Amino acid sequence: MLITAARRLARDSLARNSLLIMATTVVNGGLGYGYWMLAARAVPSWQIGTATALISAAIAVSMVANLGVSHMFIQRLPGCRTGDWSRIVSGGLIFGVAATAAAATAGALVAPAVAGNFAFLSGFTGLAALICASVAITLTTLLDSVYVAHRAGQGMLVRNLALAVGKIVALVAVLASGAHSAGAVLVSWTLPILLVSAVTMGTGLGRLRPGARLRAAGVTAELPHLRAALAGHHLINLTQAGPAVLLPVLVTARLGADANAHFYLAWMTAAMLFMVSPAVASALYAERANAARVSMARASAVVGAVVGGPAVVLLIGGDHILGLFSAGYADSGGLLLKMLVIAAIPDAVTNLAVAHWRSRGEFRRCRRLNAVRAVTCLSLSWLLLPAAGVAGAGIAWLAGQTASALLVALLTLARSRPADAESPSGGPGPAVEVSRTKWHRAGAEPATRRIR
Repeated sequence: MLITAARRLARDSLARNSLLIMATTVVNGGLGYGYWMLAARAVPSWQIGTATALISAAIAVSMVANLGVSHMFIQRLPGCRTGDWSRIVSGGLIFGVAATAAAATAGALVAPAVAGNFAFLSGFTGLAALICASVAITLTTLLDSVYVAHRAGQGMLVRNLALAVGKIVALVAVLASGAHSAGAVLVSWTLPILLVSAVTMGTGLGRLRPGARLRAAGVTAELPHLRAALAGHHLINLTQAGPAVLLPVLVTARLGADANAHFYLAWMTAAMLFMVSPAVASALYAERANAARVSMARASAVVGAVVGGPAVVLLIGGDHILGLFSAGYADSGGLLLKMLVIAAIPDAVTNLAVAHWRSRGEFRRCRRLNAVRAVTCLSLSWLLLPAAGVAGAGIAWLAGQTASALLVALLTLARSRPADAESPSGGPGPAVEVSRTKWHRAGAEPATRRIR
């Protein structure tokens, strides 16, 4: 029976690559949990709060500045020639990193003036730390997308395993040297990402696409594609990932770094669930970009199978899990964790719907759906945090995810007529053919043009 299941999995590209992406998430989540548990026991909570606040700011900077390159890779790399592949990847990495460094510089200059709780970004040290962390995140995000584009989840898993183990080893080494500060945490968190990314660019990409090599020559030819990706994919990505990235930043701005430490560890625990549906959504989009017909029912089944068990565990024993860090983390984050776990269900509904509509070129619908989620979540967080504490962020997150999931249901019901129905094979029916003109206006190469 196990052999039969393994053979079916090997033939099912969506399930295989979804599981590999999720395995990467599990590796990052599990080993990351160990990393933060070690850090929380060795470093004072206010120092942990400063480190997690800077990392949260770096994630936000990277999200804003990566120019939509990730989905451009997924859309353009399948089937292209080796020379074009080299230029696309080189251009995406160069311009993505440059934009990230510029945005991090601006953020380090502006944030302390806007919010006093970000005073730790002032000065050269804060600037350098934010630039390095932001660039590291952008590099690893874009390189993971190259592997997703090739449906080579095993390579991404190996990369992230090395990265996660490297963080723990680096943290142990830094703590052994006697450093027990926010800087020690940041160095041990950022340096392994940069090193693994450098190795990937030096050797990994050549193995993924034999004959390809990174080069700066000719990358200016990618500027029109980057502008198109910025107008199309990037706005969807910003509105989709924005709330998750900005919530820790808002907690820091409204409640301070110490409160962010308690929020961040509960958030990181629930993130094991939040990463499942985006992983399946990315695999779904990659499958359709490779002209495979994959139904929403299959994608939903994969999400449900993976999320169900861990969600029950976290709902029942989440307080005990947070207590592994300290009793204070359990007391302040227990209710928050439960709300975040419940929110994983509507979050999955929205993420899969966005991937489905994105694959059909309906970018405006994706942006509007994500905008409802983002505005609801962030505005409620800003209002609720001072009075409700970190639990206010959980209320706002659950409200935003629920609002967007209800909107998905309304939009689906409104369009449930024969002309818009999916074909039995799972791809769009004859009435939803995506034209080249529409894809180019939206900023994408018509990767699904073979779907009729």
